[in-house]
Amino acid sequence: MIAVQVSLPSGATAELQVDRADHVSDLVAKARQAFGRHVVAICTRTGHRLAQVALVADLGLRHEDVLTAVVMKQIVIYAARLGAFAALKGDGSVVTWGHAGYGGDSSAVQAQLQGDVPQIYSTVYAFAAVKSDGSLVTWGRAEDGGDSSAVQAQLQGDVQQIYSNRYAFAVVKSDDSLVTWGHAGYGGDSSAVQAQQQGDVQQICSTDGAFAAVKSDGSVVTWGDAEHGGDSSAVQAQLQGDVQQIYSNLNAFAAVKSDGSVVTWGVAGYGGDSSAVQAQLQGDVQQIYSNFGAFAAVKSDGSLVTWGRAEDGGDSSAVQAQLQGDVQQIYSNLYAFAAVKSDGCVVTWGRAEDGGDSSAVQAQLQGDVQQIYSNFGAFAAVKSDGSVVTWGDAEAGGDSSVVQAQLQGDVQQIYSNLYAFAAVKSDGSVVTWGRAEHGGDSSAVQAQLQGDVQQICSTDHAFAAVKSDGSVVTWGRAERGGDSSAVQALLKQ
Repeated sequence: MIAVQVSLPSGATAELQVDRADHVSDLVAKARQAFGRHVVAICTRTGHRLAQVALVADLGLRHEDVLTAVVMKQIVIYAARLGAFAALKGDGSVVTWGHAGYGGDSSAVQAQLQGDVPQIYSTVYAFAAVKSDGSLVTWGRAEDGGDSSAVQAQLQGDVQQIYSNRYAFAVVKSDDSLVTWGHAGYGGDSSAVQAQQQGDVQQICSTDGAFAAVKSDGSVVTWGDAEHGGDSSAVQAQLQGDVQQIYSNLNAFAAVKSDGSVVTWGVAGYGGDSSAVQAQLQGDVQQIYSNFGAFAAVKSDGSLVTWGRAEDGGDSSAVQAQLQGDVQQIYSNLYAFAAVKSDGCVVTWGRAEDGGDSSAVQAQLQGDVQQIYSNFGAFAAVKSDGSVVTWGDAEAGGDSSVVQAQLQGDVQQIYSNLYAFAAVKSDGSVVTWGRAEHGGDSSAVQAQLQGDVQQICSTDHAFAAVKSDGSVVTWGRAERGGDSSAVQALLKQ
């Protein structure tokens, strides 16, 4: 680990710890957390913008180097995944569009969103905006978090952090107490464990329908749908202390304890039952990754242990010889995994048609891979020269042959939704591919995407790009956020 000094143009500074194996994108994420601002890039003293896919080790960064964070001033966009966007403007006001029932219509709370909002959170169906005084404003599908009236008195100030799953929100206040709302059966009602939650909550993790909170003594409290992991009674004796980190997939949790051992619960077939590999999980686990129905644990020697749904990557026996050491990073889509080794080679497993089989492009994945992105069934790997290699579900973007000439180099960042990809190049231009109606075809707005794009956000079915002048360009399924024409005037004000 090295410590670097990151500063804002305003003069504010923070010392950030980064690993040499981290990417610049990891440093950007840490800067966002440290400053509470939407940092979009990191620059050197000389003003050179560091590529997000670059490895810290390759940049020659040294202890106490000074870097500058670039902050998005004009507008930041958030998404309720199923079909709505919320744009946070520089003056702290909020503009929404997309599916009205999922948060695209915020007219009922618009008076409260005219300013003073520094941060927005979402479930799949609703939004929650934190105001600078710590109070909260919610909108979207009422039963899934859009209506917080039942707990509004508890949310009038002092909100520190918000967590969410598919159907509910959980707020940690400055005294570490917890407030929940949304779908009662999926975590919106935490009354059954309220006495255990009051104070000292350090971290919350979620599956689709449950939450797990880690307290300062390392004990774990769970609530929500029992099958989704809300009931941890079968392993509660192992969760009474010493838990360092919790990971999750759609229906199960995996907790890593201080000795590197792993405790799992939730739907058995999705990884809640790890008995088949428990002997390998008794210690030394450093990190856990997950997809829709499986887990992959990296041990300190770089070897890998997998469990869960066999077809989704829980069974890695076919590539186990290649995974016995030197695994640096793992990426996943819904149904497959891709591991990057220290030499930049890629090993894949899981559902073959969704990216678990990369044999067709294996020659291009034998080294030099810097970063991998994914959507529901495809992968896109960026190499050190900025070129892109894709595989997996062809319609969802696993086949990029139509735009391959534009992906031969200079790609800085890739964004995705459920069925399409959008690559931003160094000049800020955008290249898209995947299912046309979901944003893979951006020809209708291509003239606006020829340069200067700073940020892209997505719902499951559409994209929204912010340009350096603060303008917003949208495409994809119109009713799920791809059409922002009704609010363009508000976005330009």
